[in-house]
Amino acid sequence: MEAGTAPTAASHGTGSKTMADMGLLAARKFADSTAITHKVGDEWVKISYADFGTAHSEIGRGLIGLGVGRGDKVAILSHSRPEWVFANHATLATGAASVAIYQTNSPEECHYVLSHSEAKVVFVEDQEQLAKIREVEADLPALEHIIVFDAEGGDIGDAIALDDLRKRGAAREASELEERAGAVGDDDPCLFIYTSGTTGPPKGCVTSHGNYRAVTTMTTQRDVVVHGESVYLFLPLAHSFAQLVAFTAIEVGATIAIWQKDPQKIVSDLMEVRPTYFPSVPRMFEKIYTLANANAEDPAALKKAIEIGLEVRQRQERGEPVPADMQQAFDQADEKLFVNVRNLFGGRIRQCVTGAAPIAREILEFFFACGVPVMEGYGMTETSTVATVNTPEEHRFGSVGKPLPGVEVKIADDGEVLIKGPNIFQEYFKNPEATAEAKESEWLHTGDLGRMDEDGYLYITGRKKDIIITAGGKNITPANLENGLKQNRWISQAVVVGDKRPYLIALVTLDPEEAPAFAAEHGLDVATLHESAEMRAEVQKAVDDVNSHVGRVEQIKKFAILDHDLSQETGELTPTLKVKRAVVNEKFADLVDQVYAAG
Repeated sequence: MEAGTAPTAASHGTGSKTMADMGLLAARKFADSTAITHKVGDEWVKISYADFGTAHSEIGRGLIGLGVGRGDKVAILSHSRPEWVFANHATLATGAASVAIYQTNSPEECHYVLSHSEAKVVFVEDQEQLAKIREVEADLPALEHIIVFDAEGGDIGDAIALDDLRKRGAAREASELEERAGAVGDDDPCLFIYTSGTTGPPKGCVTSHGNYRAVTTMTTQRDVVVHGESVYLFLPLAHSFAQLVAFTAIEVGATIAIWQKDPQKIVSDLMEVRPTYFPSVPRMFEKIYTLANANAEDPAALKKAIEIGLEVRQRQERGEPVPADMQQAFDQADEKLFVNVRNLFGGRIRQCVTGAAPIAREILEFFFACGVPVMEGYGMTETSTVATVNTPEEHRFGSVGKPLPGVEVKIADDGEVLIKGPNIFQEYFKNPEATAEAKESEWLHTGDLGRMDEDGYLYITGRKKDIIITAGGKNITPANLENGLKQNRWISQAVVVGDKRPYLIALVTLDPEEAPAFAAEHGLDVATLHESAEMRAEVQKAVDDVNSHVGRVEQIKKFAILDHDLSQETGELTPTLKVKRAVVNEKFADLVDQVYAAG
């Protein structure tokens, strides 16, 4: 189906032709507004759009002085921080493409991206990231320069400190960069983002300036965030989701509040920054949902309050009257409960967005009832981040929304979701076979399974490669079972296994933030909690609850509790916290065999 005509540049944005001149235009149009705020010590420090413009212009001119030209590749290896945004826009303004590298990548993974992309320059955050490049640079013939954001704390050798690059750039004419930016066209490569590699070696997904110009216009036309509002960004800027958020904020002159690199401080950051827009992956909302439910004095009363909150807000949406007794109960729940949930997000949230992985409908309904609209969307790196979205004005729980203007979605005969539009990526770099497989007759084959309802809402029902086919021939999508288990306070991750097996089992991990409370309550050692009868009984309750909602062949018959949580560091999660099933299946193959062998 088609959801509208292809967009043009939003009238309330910068009016940029491509992403290359967006930063330069935003710096002039919104000069006195705050572009970025970040924590330095105990204070949130503001960076104006004028200062943002100066920084990325000087860096861009510095890159030109280093010989960076149109079509070259410049990589960034760093946590999200203001300099990441400066370097990204500077790179694009020169006509080069920006290559994102996750800060958690190993030296070998950094080498793969830098070598495969043929990057000419790499920005690194600090001594730690510099050390990774030093370990592999001898085998990177295309790499000519290393630039260090934070050069303090040791010798950087022949690398260039960012401050020094800016001084070099400041000595060149500003018009030089503006001419470069103006020459960039829609078909020029904009971003190289390497897929997370859940099913094999990473592929270099190349998106164009036209791709991101189109999708940024789609989001600004929806008023996802508007001038003067603020976005709290903890997602890594190496990911396409964060890139689109940053582009959209800069396009309209909003403020990007960048987190402190400590997951434990996300909620406190939200309460201090008080953003209006919060994009996240499901895990964050799951944690806050668990926190709110764990602290409830009366779970039954909480459940009733959520039911009332959902009913009242949906009646208000439809313009229907709310009975007086229901309104009174709602007002009491709002005063005692809902306001506290809103305050966890700072009290000003207009919209949250979740994507990158499935989220349970119950969690979305909980937050909506509390006055925190968490809208689920859908997309992938290959769709320049997004293809369909729910909005507070137009949403359906359980769906991932309707296609954005100019985007078409259809369901293939085998149930696969196919997408066409100006946001579809150019190619997988140096991999024409994979490109041809993914793009057929202008339609992107997403690898996801789905359906569309009569009103045009898309529902994702599974992933083709994640389908479990039991020994009895039953096709099972594990995501719903896993989401159900993760709603338990003590469970962090759940991976359902059962391909070519007689029945399903689950590998479960405990939430490291919640487990100590359970251990203390039961007088147990947290280090061996996963082996305790008490915790096994608790997990069994969660399994029984999930099983009560599905047919017999779809039920989890056994489970094992792992001795550690899944993480990026141990290689089991992607940077957006999606489980790498192939890694988990391989890593715990012996344990899985033991569980089945136990009979």
